[in-house]
Amino acid sequence: MKEERVVRKKQLFLGKSRNLVDILWGTQNVGVVVATVGLFTFLAIANPYFLTSFNILNVLRQISVIGILCVGQAILMISGELDLSVGATLSLCACVAAALAIRGLNPWLSAIVGIGTGGALGLSNGLLVTKVKINALIVTLGMLSVSKGFALLVTQAMPIAFRYSVSFLGSGYIWQIPVPVVLMFFLVAMGHIVLRFTVFGRRISAVGGNPRAARLSGMKVEQIKVLAFVLMGVLTGLAGIVFAGILKSADPIAGVGFELQCIAAVVIGGTTLGGGKGSVIGALLGAALMGLLRNGFVLLRVSAYWQVVTIGAVLIGAITLDRLKRS
Repeated sequence: MKEERVVRKKQLFLGKSRNLVDILWGTQNVGVVVATVGLFTFLAIANPYFLTSFNILNVLRQISVIGILCVGQAILMISGELDLSVGATLSLCACVAAALAIRGLNPWLSAIVGIGTGGALGLSNGLLVTKVKINALIVTLGMLSVSKGFALLVTQAMPIAFRYSVSFLGSGYIWQIPVPVVLMFFLVAMGHIVLRFTVFGRRISAVGGNPRAARLSGMKVEQIKVLAFVLMGVLTGLAGIVFAGILKSADPIAGVGFELQCIAAVVIGGTTLGGGKGSVIGALLGAALMGLLRNGFVLLRVSAYWQVVTIGAVLIGAITLDRLKRS
């Protein structure tokens, strides 16, 4: 009897270990964790200022906006689609909220309208992709230009001050922790729960993995993809309000380049470009790795231009690895 109990305990332990390894390896999180820990250790040794609480919180604040965007982008990419308009949409949502607030509308209502603008643009993307059958890359690339143009029109190409109570979402603190950081971790946790433990999350993975099989099994593939686009738009709008709060202004070109950073973080985190597999937590790890790289460049006094080069190189490398893994 003793031997049987020992065998059962060993099997249970090994089963749990395999599940953990499968989860980590299946989303490529192991490599991201190793790279992040290695970079963290190197920076801690190279510059004593790196480990100060001020700098750590500053890094977390810097990645918070990208982290919020990554939640929506990861879910959308798992569904088999992609959004290239998030940077311009983020700017437009912030500019709409700031323009309404400066004209006397309640700042919180202005923020809700700004977030709703993001949701409306996401709905437009989803309908064009699913109903008109236009490739998501083309649709969102066009929406990038539309959003950027409207942002410039709303602001007359000039930043608008955003110093209202709603700025708390970007510049406030909760127990000495920046509010954007709290929001980021909360949304990542919610995104993980949705993907792992809800029917909608399982359907997202099924639709991205095999749309035909999902349709034959009775799933409303188009509806699910539209909801993923709307979620991406809403989170983009929220990220725009947060970013405006951090900057204390709404800039029509503030979100330029965010789409590449967001996609790079999600792909680095193990989400496949073909859809079906991915992780919100992995996307956050990818964002953290890129945030550490940018912070390291600043601390080590490396030219800021290398940040742009590095982001592009990391994105190409991550896509190459994804392609090799799928092959």
